[in-house]
Amino acid sequence: MFQYVALTLITVPILIYWYITRTFNYWKDRNVVTPKPVPLFGNWKEAALRRKNMNLVFEEIYKQFPNEKVVGVYRMTTPCLLIRDLDIIKHIMIKDFDLFPGRGVEFSQDGLGANLFHADGELWRALRNQFTPIFTSSKLKNMFHLITERGDKFIQHIESLKNPEHEIHRLIQKYTMSTIAACAFGLDLDNMDDKFPVLRRVDELVMAPSLALEIDMMFPGILKKLNSSLFPRFVSEFFSDLVEQIITERNKAPSNRKDFMDLLLELKNKGQVQTVKRNGELEKQTIAITDDIIAAQAFAFFIGGYETSAATMTFLLYQLALNPHIQDKLIAEIDEVITKHNGQVTYECLTDMVYLEQVFKETLRLFAIADLMRNVVVDYKVPGTDVVLKKGQTVLISPRGIHHDPNLYPEPEKFDPERFSVENSANRHPCAYLPFGIGPRQCIGIRFAQIQSRVGIVKLLTKFRVEPCNNTQRKMEYDPNRVIISPAGGIYMNLVKKS
Repeated sequence: MFQYVALTLITVPILIYWYITRTFNYWKDRNVVTPKPVPLFGNWKEAALRRKNMNLVFEEIYKQFPNEKVVGVYRMTTPCLLIRDLDIIKHIMIKDFDLFPGRGVEFSQDGLGANLFHADGELWRALRNQFTPIFTSSKLKNMFHLITERGDKFIQHIESLKNPEHEIHRLIQKYTMSTIAACAFGLDLDNMDDKFPVLRRVDELVMAPSLALEIDMMFPGILKKLNSSLFPRFVSEFFSDLVEQIITERNKAPSNRKDFMDLLLELKNKGQVQTVKRNGELEKQTIAITDDIIAAQAFAFFIGGYETSAATMTFLLYQLALNPHIQDKLIAEIDEVITKHNGQVTYECLTDMVYLEQVFKETLRLFAIADLMRNVVVDYKVPGTDVVLKKGQTVLISPRGIHHDPNLYPEPEKFDPERFSVENSANRHPCAYLPFGIGPRQCIGIRFAQIQSRVGIVKLLTKFRVEPCNNTQRKMEYDPNRVIISPAGGIYMNLVKKS
């Protein structure tokens, strides 16, 4: 008996160790360079233990191998390929997109998995085809007044505050959350204070790194196979109840508000929609625009529409506070353009603010929000290499790594909007700047995000300047408990009323 127990005590740990390291020679056997993986965690240890924001993990690996086109990495125990070469990225994201159509994080459609961001395959094609018209210039112009109204109320709120020092990220979240609530759901949060704590709770649950995601890294596709969701039941029920309430209030038909929910109701009233191939031929498969589909899109609009913009606006104001000469130039342009447009912030006047666009682009370069992922649907030989991806494998792209590459952007840590002047942008590789992705799966809400963010910044800088205070971070730290790049502990600065 003693011998059996001893043998078990020796054998079981060996088997466990073998199992959690069984894949770690995958890239070495294929002559692909890779950082040394850690048992169980692979190259994901610092992110899995919530010591480091997940987006910083692959940025560091990108920097570690400056002469490589591709680098083998392990997300937990799963081999993936980090792409560094811009021409290869162009092939994957644009030229060979049909071979890389999905993001590779699928889960139960009953748990909001049918949203446009996470959906793959024909469901994604059908949704993208139907929802793209929602973000046309004409549709956005129709809801522009909703954004400017929220901007005005946001400024009134700031003016009511007595202390000039503020945690800017939390403050800006109030603006973007109220804006997306108005444009997506027709909700006036000023008159629905009970919704703010609930939306904060949704934010905490969705934006926190998920153990479910790490389980899916170890066993790709397990969430979909088990019909499990990436998000807690509370989140799914919240958006289902919210959509049901709005549809009932609008008598199941579009109102005259012309917000996202009106546009979704227009699609719902069409019944079923067909998938359209890229060559324009109709597929036989049809997709019914159900209440669950609408709830999933409402979820995607909310999550994609408020926090990414809030973080970007926060980082922009932070850089303006640290670079007053840039702030002076930007305020001068804003004042001049608004004066030319009779003192009004209009849809057209935003296009006249050229320097504002440069400042936003430089902010998104320096503070790229998230990494990019694509799954291959066939065996694929990576162009310019001897590496062959197997069907179902994931490729990773680090916009932060690219944006901070000194070979692409000299002095990459310096905040310099002139990088995005017409002259300096002319010869830049199209894949050297990827804050919204690129190709057919580029962020569908890019125009809305730009308008929402720019209106908020313009409204703020017409009345206030931003200045550092004693609590302002001098070295940016990022929150490891957020799935996107967010400031750890917030960013404090003074909002000083302009004379």
